[in-house]
Amino acid sequence: MAEETTTLHKNPSREACEKIIKRILVTEVLEKGRNTQFRNAASFMNYFESLYPASPGLTKQVQRAVKSMDLPKDENGFYMINKTGSQVAEDKEMRSLCEKYQVTAEDLSECEMLFLHVPSDCRTYLMHQLLHSKTFSDKIVTITETGNGLILYTKQKQRLLTNIQNTLIIQTDSEGNPNL
Repeated sequence: MAEETTTLHKNPSREACEKIIKRILVTEVLEKGRNTQFRNAASFMNYFESLYPASPGLTKQVQRAVKSMDLPKDENGFYMINKTGSQVAEDKEMRSLCEKYQVTAEDLSECEMLFLHVPSDCRTYLMHQLLHSKTFSDKIVTITETGNGLILYTKQKQRLLTNIQNTLIIQTDSEGNPNL
């Protein structure tokens, strides 16, 4: 019986503390979507002191575990369990780039596609011209090159198709002669 009591009072290893901290942070993220309460080793102490007797040794083990885990912090100083330091740096760089160039996202689910058969030697040029044309640019959400032509995404398919047929495509008769 004395042996069991001694085992209960023993401080957890650094590795055990790391596992507990990881479990705490994962649970926090699953429940709230992000960590909103753990900023430093001291913020974990209430949990550890509920399992182990409070002592300077316990505090040092928790501090060592937090330091060893090298967890990145978000912009508010809370630990992040679901990203590495390099991922946070990449995200910050991309956020800065998007802010600088005013990047926005657009939902393409309402767009319709239109395919133009275009020879490879003029695809890039035609794509550039369509995107910068006053006649077409306001009707095109985006264009992408394919192996056989261009795919246009639009929310105004009929207007775009009519403009393309009237402006770009020369109508021919049944023998392939241009209609003049």
